[in-house]
Parts: sequence; C-alpha cells; structure tokens
Amino acid sequence: MADPRGFLKTTERETAARRPVPVRIMDWKEVYEKRDSGVITRQAGRCMDCGVPFCHQGCPLGNLIPEWNDLTWREDGKSAIERLHVTNNFPEFTGRLCPAPCESACVLGINQPAVTIKEIEVSIIDQAFDNDWVVPHAPERLTGKTVAVVGSGPAGLAAAQQLTRAGHTVAVYERDDKIGGLLRYGIPDFKMEKSHIDRRLAQMEAEGTRFRAGVNIGVDITWEELRSRYDAVLIATGATKPRDLNVPGRELSGVHFAMDYLVQGNRVVAGENLAEQIHADGLNVVILGGGDTGADCLGTATRQGAISVTTLAIGKQPPAERPEHQPWPTFPTLFEVASAHEEFGERTYLASTVEFVGENGKVTGVKVAETEFVDGKRLPKAGTEYVIPADLVLLSLGFTGVEGDLAAEQSEVALDNRGNIARDKNWSTNADGVFVAGDAGRGQSLIVWAIAEGRAAAASIDEYLEGKTVLPRPVKTTDRPLSIHS
Repeated sequence: MADPRGFLKTTERETAARRPVPVRIMDWKEVYEKRDSGVITRQAGRCMDCGVPFCHQGCPLGNLIPEWNDLTWREDGKSAIERLHVTNNFPEFTGRLCPAPCESACVLGINQPAVTIKEIEVSIIDQAFDNDWVVPHAPERLTGKTVAVVGSGPAGLAAAQQLTRAGHTVAVYERDDKIGGLLRYGIPDFKMEKSHIDRRLAQMEAEGTRFRAGVNIGVDITWEELRSRYDAVLIATGATKPRDLNVPGRELSGVHFAMDYLVQGNRVVAGENLAEQIHADGLNVVILGGGDTGADCLGTATRQGAISVTTLAIGKQPPAERPEHQPWPTFPTLFEVASAHEEFGERTYLASTVEFVGENGKVTGVKVAETEFVDGKRLPKAGTEYVIPADLVLLSLGFTGVEGDLAAEQSEVALDNRGNIARDKNWSTNADGVFVAGDAGRGQSLIVWAIAEGRAAAASIDEYLEGKTVLPRPVKTTDRPLSIHS
C-alpha cells in the first residue's frame, strides 16, 4: 500500500492551482497550472488501500485506484500508467472531464477530505505522455473480421481501440470534419485542449484503427450499405438531441441551443473562420440550466467579452455538504463552483422561465418567476415575475435522446421508451450484428460510463465475431452508478 500513515500525516486535500482569473480569461488554454509532483506524491500517500476499496464501485471502469496510488507514491510513474491503462483507455480525458464518482466513494471521505484520485490520475497520464511511455499496441495477428464504429466520442473510441487490439480491422466513422465527437466539438478548450485528443488518435492510428471523418452515416452511406460492408457495426453516436423549452417567444432571434454555441466556439479556437458565429461580445447573456454544459457556456461567454452572464436553474440550490439522504458512498448532488463560476456571472436558483421577450423579432429579455413546488411539480409562482435583460439566451437543458431517426429507419434498430437505441444485456440491438454503447443506448451520462460501455460492447462484439473473447467487460447494461439519481 501507499504510506501506511499517509492519511494521518497529510490530512489536507490539495489539488492543482487554477491560473489567476484575470490571466486565464484572456486565452483558451486549460485553467490549471502545472501540477506539483511533490503534492501529487503526498496526496497519493493518503490512500489507505482499504480492505474493501469502495472507489472501485464508485468508478464504472473499475479502475485499480489503490494500486496506482501506491505506485505514484513510490514515484514509479511507468508502472502506474500501466496499471491505469489496464482499465481505462483514456485517462487524459477522464482525469480532466469526469466528476469523479470514485472520490465520493473513497473510504477516507467518511471523516476526511477524499483522496485526490482524479488529480493523481491526470498527473499519471501527463507524465506518461511527457516521457513517451504511451506507445502503440498493435495486434499480434489479424482476424480478418471488420467492424464499423459510428461515432468518435469516448464510447466509440474506446471500443475501437479494444477491437483493433483484438485483431479486427476497425473503421471509425464521424460526421464532423474531425475525430473526437463532443470531446472535440462541445468541450471548451479551457477544460481540455484538443492536443490531448490528437496525440491519442496518433497512437490509435499506429495500432491500425482507421478513421473516416466527414462521413454522415444515413446520408453519405446508408445504414444498410454499412451493414453489408462490415461484419459488425457499433452505434456510438451519443445522445445529442437537445431538450427545447416551448414558451412564448421561443422563435425570437438570439435564442440558441447551448451545443450550437459551444461547437462554434471550438471551431473558432481551432482556427476556423465562421461567417455568422453566435458570439457574446458586448451582450447580456442568460443561460438556462445550471449543469456542466451551462458552466461551459459561461466560461465561453466570459472569454468572448460578455458584459453580463446570468445562469438560471429551475430547482433549489444544492447543499455544500453531503445531505443525510445521500449517504456515503453514494454520488451526491452538491453545490459546485466550476472554474467558470469563479470568473464571472451570477447564478440564480428557483427561477422558472415564463417567456422570452423581444423587439423587432430579437430577444431582449427573459421573463422569469420564482419556482414553487405543487404536488411534486415545479411551477412558476404567480405574482413573482420579473424580466432579466438578455441579448443572447442559451438553452442548456440537457438532451432527450439519440438523433436516431435514420438509424431506426434504415438499420431497423428499435428505440426504447426514452428515445434511446434499445439493447440487450450483450449490448446488441434487435438487428443482427448491430450493437450500441454509450449515450446512444444509455442516455445522457458521464464520460467514464461512455468509456466503460465502449469497452464492454467491444468484448461482446469480439465474442460475436470469434465465438469467445478475452477482452474485459467492466460493466453490464443493467449496471447503474452508486447513486440515488440512477
């Protein structure tokens, strides 16, 4: 184990410092300063190597957390990345973007701040890339079987890497012009710079995975044609259909879905010139939705020069401490201050949107009212209405399912009652040889679940093609996170 008395000697939780706000809002680089190896070593030493490590249950990937904590404390970074890669294909993504349910389940978290698992994870992979320890693992033999992966987000990429290493010839199709899915177009660069995607893709290409960007399955190639070309197909298109808000004034100019706004921001940061970019410079911005996507919009609007940003959430402000009805080791809902919240803007809770108001066809404000709870429903309270000035409104209200109409029509896959692609315990759809993983089958979820499902689906596809598999199955379709929100 790590230092047997580490959690007694180092009781404070210490993570990487964020760059000063006045500095970081002037660029699109990641907000965190370079991590101090000494701090990482001390924090890894706080891991107790519990008899029953609940962090394993908290992590859908089943990461061997105590093992690589111990190796980090011993300053054996090369062995640490080997153990980390056993269960996680892309720790550089999860270490930056995952909300770390493993830390909520950390045994030390019962009476001390939890081990900084996520921080240690990202330091391990960054050190590995810096020292050229991340190398291609090409298969020893080829099976002659072919697999098409539709969608290049974390689920699709994880499945593709596993299947390539098993010896299958894998092609990843992406409708956008570059590979990466929401990792590329959707996550702002201040949360994760795109160089992390590019260097991982270079490894995958060297292993033999083939990438086909700019190909929209169902339009450029029909699903029927795709199925005829490949021995198996994995649908990993995500759940990208945005939830709308049908209130008066929705048709006004200046009201946009959050992802349309964020994707354009990614493209401009990457060097593209957009003729009509949705831009916040000099505008009053209102964001509907208090989740991670809303925070991403806030950070983007701040960097674009918004003169005000107000984030509205319909529900109550979550508590700062774990409430009694969300006991350890469940994943609680807590009030979080993301880097974007430190930088700018106001947050308002119990705010129900009543109407978008405007002049000459353009939005000028958002009429809101206090939220009241009636028979379990959240409704606007009469007599509490007021208008917030708004030149730009961003709808960050989550997603309702997969954009799967063409898939359903052309490949004959069935949808479930939530609008996601239906699947059985082996990740199979009702169409022979067609599988689904990630948000496309699960609904909107965490990046760590997407990777876990991609790995599990790869094992099922390998078994379908070869009759058996040695690939790991970290999760089943019936698994749920250790959370009351499942």
